[in-house]
Amino acid sequence: MDDQFQSLLDLKLLKVLHLLLTLKSVSRTAEALGQSQPAVSASLRRLRDIFGDPLLVRSGPHMVATERATELLPVIQGILDSIGSLTEIPDHFDPETSRRHLRIVAANCFNPFFLPLLSQLIFERAPGLTIEYCAMRSDTELLQSLEDGEIDIVIGNWPTPPEKLRYLPLMTTEIVCMVRPSHPVANRTELDINTYLTLSHLSPTPLAHAAYSPIDGRLRELHLKRRIAVTVPEYTVAPSILSRTDLVFTTGRPFAEHLASSMNFKLIKAPPELGRMSFYLLWHERSHSSACSRWLRQLIREVAGRVGATERGDKRAPKTVPVVA
Repeated sequence: MDDQFQSLLDLKLLKVLHLLLTLKSVSRTAEALGQSQPAVSASLRRLRDIFGDPLLVRSGPHMVATERATELLPVIQGILDSIGSLTEIPDHFDPETSRRHLRIVAANCFNPFFLPLLSQLIFERAPGLTIEYCAMRSDTELLQSLEDGEIDIVIGNWPTPPEKLRYLPLMTTEIVCMVRPSHPVANRTELDINTYLTLSHLSPTPLAHAAYSPIDGRLRELHLKRRIAVTVPEYTVAPSILSRTDLVFTTGRPFAEHLASSMNFKLIKAPPELGRMSFYLLWHERSHSSACSRWLRQLIREVAGRVGATERGDKRAPKTVPVVA
């Protein structure tokens, strides 16, 4: 079929042609399709123009296929059969045998306490997978990468999830401020918003993307702004800088406690105006029904359940979670 045909002949019209050549009747074709006879007659006229052939001609009270139409029928049948077989291909994913390469984008603060547990569970249940953890990107880049299949899923912590993506709340956590023991506010148990705004801060979010930060995005909603004195590309750089300066690092409690367990930092409750830090699971509509994507989403929810239970001090973390819809 040449380019001209491809531009004029769509699947719907191809099905009309198949029925016309099979039933050899405009009225019966209209009845089979649930269309009016004038609509089918209009389709037949269009098909005649496309193929340059009458396709069906009168022979007494009946219609018969032309030689050209008779040659076309098995070809059209084959095309429709091939298209139909596409819908019958099962979406099969067996974690134990799969060799897929999955790409996951996760907020930096997940690196030390979430991704190790996620990796453990993935390789316990799907040892043949290859996992690539990718750096966070802007809204536009994330949407395009998910749409193109360049990345499979995103774990983010924006104040509000990006539009145009499927998302599911994963967990929320208390927000705390980290400072070195000699910091002027180190002896406080909680910071008020006015004091918080007078301090100098360290942030893992580039200034150009401050709106995506769970902290600066929230402050922006409140029409407030803090002084960010230093930005770092990775959370792992933050402790070294924090231990040598009077900067404040604001983050979720799980990450802060992870750092404080091995380094000498003071944790102070953040101003209540900042609320809690929320984490979301985001994916594109193109992968919503994929068996592999459903499995991965369920596994990530299980990890979030375990981390959330640990933060709450539950004696037992949940071992299973409902399948993500």
